[in-house]
Amino acid sequence: MVAHSLEHVEVAVVGAGSVGIAVAYYLAKTHGVQRIALIDPRDPMSLTSAQSGENYRNWWPHPVMTAFTDFSITLMEQLDRDSGGRLNMTRGGYALVSRRERPEDLIEELYKGYGDAPHRIRLRDTAGDYRAPLRAPWDQAPDGVDVLLDRTLIRKTFPEYADDVATVIHIRRAGSISAQQMGKFMLENLREQGVRVRRAEVVGISGVTPFTLELAGEQGGSKLRADRLVNAAGPFVQDIARMLGDEVPVQCVYQQKISFEDRGGAISRHMPFTIDLDGQQLAWSAEDRDLLASDPATRKLVEPMAGGIHCRPDGQVNGSWIKLGWAYNHTPTDPHAESPIDPHFPDIVLRAASRLHKGLAQYIGKLPRGSHHYGGYYTMTAENWPLIGPMKTSGAFLAAALSGYGSMAACGAGSLAAGWVMNAALPDYAPLLSSARNQDAELMRSLFAAGTGSL
Repeated sequence: MVAHSLEHVEVAVVGAGSVGIAVAYYLAKTHGVQRIALIDPRDPMSLTSAQSGENYRNWWPHPVMTAFTDFSITLMEQLDRDSGGRLNMTRGGYALVSRRERPEDLIEELYKGYGDAPHRIRLRDTAGDYRAPLRAPWDQAPDGVDVLLDRTLIRKTFPEYADDVATVIHIRRAGSISAQQMGKFMLENLREQGVRVRRAEVVGISGVTPFTLELAGEQGGSKLRADRLVNAAGPFVQDIARMLGDEVPVQCVYQQKISFEDRGGAISRHMPFTIDLDGQQLAWSAEDRDLLASDPATRKLVEPMAGGIHCRPDGQVNGSWIKLGWAYNHTPTDPHAESPIDPHFPDIVLRAASRLHKGLAQYIGKLPRGSHHYGGYYTMTAENWPLIGPMKTSGAFLAAALSGYGSMAACGAGSLAAGWVMNAALPDYAPLLSSARNQDAELMRSLFAAGTGSL
């Protein structure tokens, strides 16, 4: 009799970050599920989702990921329309910048990523009449990618870049969003349908379809029964998996960013989200170099470092803040431990970014008051693709491992996960975003050969 007195829901979604919220949203919106429990011990979107770079793009060096993010962006665009523009969506694009003349390997990756749609790629090796769009309105920007190979055209279009830039790959269906507003809009819709966030931690799971979840929260312990379960617990996805007797092949890598008011006007408000692809060796004083080299923990900072420095205008189009990041850390850490924030990171990323954006040098060692230095975990598989689909335990599903691209892929991941839960029709690529891809030896070999970096 006790078991039957427990609250019983159709689906329990563990994790109220942007992905978990999206799973619940599309379960309700697309499939009409009414009894959903969205469970998290923290405020919604207050952990990893709060540290989002809030960028999106539809190009990846593989057509499956390109199709997946294209799908997710389409869903975000619909949310922006439905909410009256609350996502603050912009479409300035992603600019991948290099000092290499006509980098054939990068151009080849473009064609590979766009698969059977090579018409989306436009090589521009003369000045012509090319014009980069403003960041808004997003729905007037073109699709595809423009590859700028003419230095005169680059100087004219992107005068803020250093003069030695020889190639700019301008991905057009890309820009920025307010991930927090996106999550809030979905939550508001869920609340209208009676779905509430349970402020509780899942500390145990027993049974199979239905599951019994043991919860620990501010009001003490309780239990909940669920016919199906979605593990969207972000960096704690492994904890939930182990309660089901499962293992998820992920690791957590801490990455950092800074944002601050650009009082010196170093970055144009119309500049796309820009990534410097080229590696470099940071410029240090002789004293600082010797000090850094003497410590094994910081020695890498005086050695050649891989590229991937991010910089973009932040916030409103007419605002004044900018955001910088550099995902150079590759050492997994325990998300249960204290966040390994590095106080030297602002100085490091500014030195690196000022190679391309000369005006940023004014802020080295003297960030404006009110600047924000923060970080979050990239929960990732070895091949850096997500895990969206069934777990080994019948009735349990994953929506996890969206390393560094959780905001841009949240809607797509939520919709796919909801489809798996409800046994609905799915895109052809959906199985390749689940653990089933491990059975495709040729695919896995190609992914590992291509590397695991995330722009």
